[in-house]
Amino acid sequence: MKRTTLALLFSAAGYVAYTQTFEGGRGWISEFDHATKQLIALAEATPAAKFAWRPGPGVRSTSEVYMHVAVGNYWLLGQAGVKLPPGAPKMAQNTETTVTAKAEVIQWLKGSNNAVHEAYPKVDRQKAVKFFGRDVTADDVLLRILVHNHEHMGQLIGYARMSGVVPPWSAKKE
Repeated sequence: MKRTTLALLFSAAGYVAYTQTFEGGRGWISEFDHATKQLIALAEATPAAKFAWRPGPGVRSTSEVYMHVAVGNYWLLGQAGVKLPPGAPKMAQNTETTVTAKAEVIQWLKGSNNAVHEAYPKVDRQKAVKFFGRDVTADDVLLRILVHNHEHMGQLIGYARMSGVVPPWSAKKE
């Protein structure tokens, strides 16, 4: 009973903190910007030594997950027909595993998120594109960016909690 009560209190506190900073419900870009703020805040709150942490052998480390998000943002933009900025990683590159320093990982994450934010309003979202061999619209690929960022943010919240890091948006209430 005591554990359940504590869990409910922490959940309620987290919800209050979330709703005070949440600017979603206003469309794709506000949802993306919200995820971006949280991903970067979590990366900045994670000690550099924890970027090498992984939950088990053969599983991506914390830095590899952040870099997977960054590389994924660039790759998915390209799939949506966006001309990528110079220096953007290609899928064949091993950027996910070679960029591991906290500052550099955050720089890549910010750069890829900025590229998405800047490109989004310029994309012809009804343009037909090929995605994994299927005919889809650029809008379908852009939705994948949003889902992908949220998917891995959940993973990174789990990583943070397992390695003793409290997400900053809930730290104030805990």
